[in-house]
Amino acid sequence: MAQSSEKAKMLAGELYCSTDPELVEERRRAQHLLELYNATNADDTAIRAGLLRQLFGAAGDGVEIQPRFACDYGYNIRIGRNAFINYNCVFLDCAPIEIGDDLQMGPAVQLYTVFHPLDRRARLSGLESARPIRIGQAVWICGGAIVLPGVTIGDGSVVGAGNPARIVRTVA
Repeated sequence: MAQSSEKAKMLAGELYCSTDPELVEERRRAQHLLELYNATNADDTAIRAGLLRQLFGAAGDGVEIQPRFACDYGYNIRIGRNAFINYNCVFLDCAPIEIGDDLQMGPAVQLYTVFHPLDRRARLSGLESARPIRIGQAVWICGGAIVLPGVTIGDGSVVGAGNPARIVRTVA
């Protein structure tokens, strides 16, 4: 029986090694496209749209992303129509990030699909996993918000930032 590639494990939500050469090369490809994108000026709308089409799994009409934007792979990101993503947003797309139409996203929003094991030994081994993030239609995510792995945000939701964290459970 053939072993799954690290990319296949990543996409299946299993533990995988992010330092696998194939994944490293795919992140380098994304970083190259991001360097080009983030170096464009505000009037380069056609160039920006073309770079997003190369980077993302899908991008609808009217997607506007302010530089600096960062992501891991790009191909796991699917954005609907009429999305506005403000400055300095980070999408760690080790699993799918699906965003519906008419998104408003404030500056410095972070979407994290990657999840590190809670068990110390497993975490120190360098393995990680990822869970998808799904964002519905007509959502507003306020500046500075952080969306964690596996979260689904329903249609019409408003997500604020600044809510204090609380202890849910203690991990040894």
